[in-house]
Amino acid sequence: MLDKKILEELQEYLELSLAVMLEKEIILYSPNESMDMDSVMESISPLDIEMFINNKRQPTLQDVLFGFIDKKGATDAEVYKKAGLDRRLFSKIRSKPDYRPGKNTVLALALALELNKKETDKLLSSAGYSLSDSDTSDLIIQFCIEKKIYNIHQVNYALDSFSMKPLSGVL
Repeated sequence: MLDKKILEELQEYLELSLAVMLEKEIILYSPNESMDMDSVMESISPLDIEMFINNKRQPTLQDVLFGFIDKKGATDAEVYKKAGLDRRLFSKIRSKPDYRPGKNTVLALALALELNKKETDKLLSSAGYSLSDSDTSDLIIQFCIEKKIYNIHQVNYALDSFSMKPLSGVL
């Protein structure tokens, strides 16, 4: 359980972060409607796309996750138990390179590994996710990471305190 002071700090953190988001100017992009799709497709070469992909591709979730596990010197069992995950789910992540677990699963793994914000962002990005400064749940997760609160039960308690869905089935 988190003490009252931490919950008050979390409330202030959320209010400040959401206020900053409201002040930012949002620019929406609308494509040039006069351009027809046939001329666009003629200018795109499959070779250009392949080169772009090869130049931009980042490591997979599997590569990043198991790199962090090795770096931390943890065992698979320690990580999935601390994250509150089922062994079969963890096995699927390990054995299927293209498997993409849900965002909350990736966050639970980041907490279990006690990753800092930058490392958490890297792990999330490798699975196609990110932490948003406009989402209350994401802000609570960021707060916990900044305060080095990695215990899944404490994080779930903080989420529950703001009526947010827990990362795993246990509060």
